[in-house]
Amino acid sequence: MSLTGDFAGGPGVLMSHLSSQVSGYPQHHSQRHGHSPQRRPHTTATTAQAQRPHGGYVLAHAGKQVRIGPVVFWIAVGTVTLLGAWSAATATYFTFRDDVLTRLLARQAEMQYSYEDRIAELRARIDRTTSRQLLDQEQFEQKLDQIIQRQAALDSRTSALATLPETSVTGSIKAAPRSLSEKLFGSSKPSPLDNGTKTPGRQSRLDPRATSNSEPIKYARGSNVNDTVAKLEASLDQIENRQMSMLKSAEDTFDSRVRRMKGLVADLGLNAAHLEASAPRRGIGGPYVPVKLNPNAGAFEQQLYHVNITRAQADRLNYALAQVPYRTPVVGEIELSSGFGVRTDPFLGRPAMHTGLDFRASTGDPVRATANGRVVSAGWAGGYGRMVEIDHGNGLSTRYGHMSKIDVRVGEQIKIGQILGEVGSTGRSTGPHLHYETRIDGEAVDPQRFLRAGARYAAS
Repeated sequence: MSLTGDFAGGPGVLMSHLSSQVSGYPQHHSQRHGHSPQRRPHTTATTAQAQRPHGGYVLAHAGKQVRIGPVVFWIAVGTVTLLGAWSAATATYFTFRDDVLTRLLARQAEMQYSYEDRIAELRARIDRTTSRQLLDQEQFEQKLDQIIQRQAALDSRTSALATLPETSVTGSIKAAPRSLSEKLFGSSKPSPLDNGTKTPGRQSRLDPRATSNSEPIKYARGSNVNDTVAKLEASLDQIENRQMSMLKSAEDTFDSRVRRMKGLVADLGLNAAHLEASAPRRGIGGPYVPVKLNPNAGAFEQQLYHVNITRAQADRLNYALAQVPYRTPVVGEIELSSGFGVRTDPFLGRPAMHTGLDFRASTGDPVRATANGRVVSAGWAGGYGRMVEIDHGNGLSTRYGHMSKIDVRVGEQIKIGQILGEVGSTGRSTGPHLHYETRIDGEAVDPQRFLRAGARYAAS
């Protein structure tokens, strides 16, 4: 079989070759028999030219020829080429299929492991975040509990401070017109937490009362919990510092009060223990409950204990000094018309002992008691005229003479500053004035000694 076409040697080449073969066969046969072949070149060329196709390809086999067109030919060639390529690709696939599958599976497994690792990492991060949040919440609740306990302690301290009296300018102890809690907090106590605001994970257990003078710390969502707790603690620190300052001031006041009273007793030459022992019994009582200081008490409790001890001592001394006549018997500006000691007698003109002080005053001016005591004499008493004598205990007594009117009676209990009567000029007197005496165990002493000590005490 032979294939001829226009692409090799032009049309008719294949056929020419076939013709030469066919024509060559008789020539060979003629040569073999000794005969020379007859050439017919013109006829052969004409035949080949006649047999040359006008286009396409010829398939020859066993003397048979099949003519096909170029389109069909190229379709066949393309098909054969595709089949070859497909066969090669198939062979290659089956050859390397296991390696490809292995790599694909390994890649898929690697991606799966990577995703699982990432998921595990994210879960661990979430767990850490959740644990941190739970820990922060637990710490916040612990701090909040501490703040609640601390506020309760501050409330109890405020109640303790409110029971302490204050000292006035003159040094006399009186009930405080305004409690220390009001000084610390204003008209009402502030709550460190906001009014009714819920904190994360729990509800406020503090008193949600509204306050006008306080500035409640509001907890906003998203705000820093630590900052909020710090603000609460700072607020309680301020309150605690103010309480300690007030307690320290009270302690200093009572200490100063005790020192001043002891100084007054020393100036008068008296014995404080004897004064306290001789003071009249007051209407007080109750079961005996000893004062005990907790060994684990804090600085505030210890200082409060010392303040209460000093306060009790000041109260005892103050009550004892209430029996000491160191105050003046008349009000207003003091003017003495005659002092204590030797003087010329106004009636006889001779030297005489004046056992008291003469206070210049007008008739009808009030005469006041200079200390607590009991009236032992009230009436006419010779040269004293109308006279009142008061026993103050511990051997101390005072006399008020030349009075025009007496307003008390014998046995009556007298308080400091109580009006005993009115100034006059009864008895051995040259004009309206008050004759005032101070006696210790019945012996007259200079009242100026008590009045000067009282003036120094009031000025200290």
